[in-house]
Amino acid sequence: MKLLLLSGGSRGLGSELYKRYEQNSWLVYEFSRSAPHRNSVEVDFSDPLAAHAVFSRQFDQAAQQDWEEIQIVGNAATLHPMQPLAKMQAQELVANTHINIASALLFLSSALDTFQDHTCRKLLVNISSGAANKGYAGWSLYCGAKAALENVVRSVALEQQHLPHPFTAISINPGLIDTEMQAEIRATSVDNFPDVQKFYKRQADGLLRPPAQVAAAVANILSQPELTPGEVYKVDDVIG
Repeated sequence: MKLLLLSGGSRGLGSELYKRYEQNSWLVYEFSRSAPHRNSVEVDFSDPLAAHAVFSRQFDQAAQQDWEEIQIVGNAATLHPMQPLAKMQAQELVANTHINIASALLFLSSALDTFQDHTCRKLLVNISSGAANKGYAGWSLYCGAKAALENVVRSVALEQQHLPHPFTAISINPGLIDTEMQAEIRATSVDNFPDVQKFYKRQADGLLRPPAQVAAAVANILSQPELTPGEVYKVDDVIG
């Protein structure tokens, strides 16, 4: 049997990934605050140490059996707060970095530690964003987190390359998706997010892909027998 451990699978792309893998006979454990799926695990990413305890407990349980393949997919993230850095409240800034960086890293590091000696095919996957390579006014924390995680994955790829049972660590840029996050972006004021009209136009021009279509493309990328460690794969290159 094959195992998928997925963070942030309660809605949007993550939810469609959960459904797709489960329908294809994978055992999927999904980690989120709302925990909506049959095999969801409730966890608060804004409390990294408590989240780490949840990850470790569930991962240790899953590691008791052998697997044909293991995929670890980190997808949990938040855009809140969308506003200039100078206007952010301290507690909002800390909460964002707990979710987008600390807990995201603990999810990946816990998985690496727990499953390192498993001998099957193993992927460590960071769902990234075009925001990793471009700054947006009002998105400083989100852009910074996505850039940081891409570089973490590059470093992990180097750390894994000489180990006897390595993970293949990659990032995936999913492109533009028609999700609740996009709706949240369009609901933001111009004062807090000056580029908001661009996102209205993207929706009006039909540039937002359905989450299920993107999930299929992500699964297609991850099914490729040869993936380059540290690479950022783009859904746009698969769908065209």
